Amino acid sequence: MDVQPMEDDATFVRPFIITGGRAEPLQADLRLETLVVAVGVPDETLTFERRHIVAVCAEPTTLAEVASRVGVPLGVAKVLVSDLVVAGRLDCRQPAELPLQMLERIRDHVRAL
Repeated sequence: MDVQPMEDDATFVRPFIITGGRAEPLQADLRLETLVVAVGVPDETLTFERRHIVAVCAEPTTLAEVASRVGVPLGVAKVLVSDLVVAGRLDCRQPAELPLQMLERIRDHVRAL
C-alpha cells in the first residue's frame, strides 16, 4: 500500500510536542465558553503558540475561539491557556450565562475544528 505524505506534513507539529507531552490542563475548570483575556502583551519569552494565544486574547475571547484562531485542537488550547493563566499571562472568567449569539459562534468554531 503506497501512502502519500500530506503536502503540509513538513509544517505539522504533533500536539504533544506543543504541550510538552501533557494532555491534562493544570486547571480543570476550563470550559468551551470560558472567557480568556490577556494580562499583558505577548513578548519573545513565550513560545510561538503561547505568544499567539496572548495576542488573540487582547480582547476577552472564549476558549473555543482561541483554539480556532490559533489552529490547535481544543485539548491543546486548554493546556496552553491553563499554563498561561498559572504564569499570570492570562485571566479567565466563567460567564454566568451566555447569549444565544455567543453559543452559536462557539458551535460554529468547534465545527470548524
